[in-house]
Amino acid sequence: MEWLTMNPDDVIPTYDREGPAWAATRDRRLTERPWLDRALMLAPRHAGRRRVLDLGCGAGRPIGEYLLDRNCILTGVDASRPMIELFARVVPRATALHADMRGLRLGEEFDLILAWDSLFHLTPEAQREMGATFAAHASPRAVLLFTTGPKAGVAIGRIGRSDLYHASLDPDEYRTLLDEAGFEVLGFWPEEEACGGRSIWLARRRS
Repeated sequence: MEWLTMNPDDVIPTYDREGPAWAATRDRRLTERPWLDRALMLAPRHAGRRRVLDLGCGAGRPIGEYLLDRNCILTGVDASRPMIELFARVVPRATALHADMRGLRLGEEFDLILAWDSLFHLTPEAQREMGATFAAHASPRAVLLFTTGPKAGVAIGRIGRSDLYHASLDPDEYRTLLDEAGFEVLGFWPEEEACGGRSIWLARRRS
């Protein structure tokens, strides 16, 4: 099977190599907007503004730009140096951090945490450990918005001329992991046609 020859550790080098050209052609219609708006509506405010942590933020367009337009205080994290450098140029008012989301500990709390089109590039084992990362950065009643596949398994996509690893857990396992990390699931939309077939999760930290 093809996926057996695909090394998950190739994801970051693949984005280093292919990401900038891909970002230049990325669909900017913001099909994510209804889910971003829903998450922002539910997220608490800190001193009148929402603090947003975008894990695997990519180049910052269109999501980062939209969040800043909504008066958010934005911190973007990406393990690909070319991508986080693009992010810093596209949304210079945001904080840009070159770091891996795995094991991340910033010592800060955020009102909205995103892992949009990024969590599923981690291995299943690494995804199982992300609940602790989410919890470590979540303020009371913070909202979590992320995408996965619709069911457990590994899939190989494409970016530019390169294969790209994706993996997902079973939806019931995500529910269990979120519950153990202190989050309640507010909604799960598998293969949402209105958002390009993404499987979308919305959760909130219990107070």
